[in-house]
Amino acid sequence: MAVQLFKKKTFSSVYHKHMIPASNEIMQLILSYVREKTNGQPLELAVDVGCGTGRYTLPLAPHFKKVLATDISDSQINLAKQYNSANNVSYMVAPAEKLPLKDASVDVVNAGLAAHWFTVDKFVNEAARVLKTNGCLAVHAFYPGTEIEYKEFSHDLNVLMSEVWDTLHQHGDEKITEYMFSQYQHIFEAVPLKDKEWITNVPVSIQMSSLDIMRFIHTMYMYQAFRQKDALKAEEFIIKTKEKFLAILGEDADSAMLNVHMKYYCVLACKK
Repeated sequence: MAVQLFKKKTFSSVYHKHMIPASNEIMQLILSYVREKTNGQPLELAVDVGCGTGRYTLPLAPHFKKVLATDISDSQINLAKQYNSANNVSYMVAPAEKLPLKDASVDVVNAGLAAHWFTVDKFVNEAARVLKTNGCLAVHAFYPGTEIEYKEFSHDLNVLMSEVWDTLHQHGDEKITEYMFSQYQHIFEAVPLKDKEWITNVPVSIQMSSLDIMRFIHTMYMYQAFRQKDALKAEEFIIKTKEKFLAILGEDADSAMLNVHMKYYCVLACKK
């Protein structure tokens, strides 16, 4: 199963180094929602579920007295402890569907780029169980595709990236792909809380070099699944993609900072 990739130490290291950073836009969206729904009450505890190596854990830390981050992967948790630690943050290996917390004890449950790996119905009901009254759930990820803007090369770069994503999707899990292409519609519908919002197509732009993009490809579980199926073809795919970037960008291939446009989506809910 693809989720087993995240338990491998070598993949966890690649994921930590080269996955794109947490979205400031999404964090501000979540925090604004939480402030509105909690009516200024002190924020004691946030739980970052499926935290990976802590990409969204540290941005949460300044806003809560304590943050507990959980993941099913020992290797991801170990890297999170090493690189994303803070005095008020603790990490624990635990499944999203069975959180080690009392009923009505949590102000915010967050899951960034993770919920599509969970047993969704069990997770959302578990989140509802642990949330306090006025506590909030935030579940978010990015659409599996990109648009690139750079000088007169934008069209050719986007054709190339469409080819890249088409290849990666061939090696993806059908259910996970459906969740991500639908921008978490199924997860929104599964949330058992009446006060909920589904926000799609949130624009986020990142500057990346072609090397950054190649490294990002390596963090995608779809590429890692491709490698498991056929390591030689996966390596050929990477080599050819590098060559195509070089052919398009020429002498700019190494130095150019490309504007990479992505779409994020977010399910927000409040327990009344």
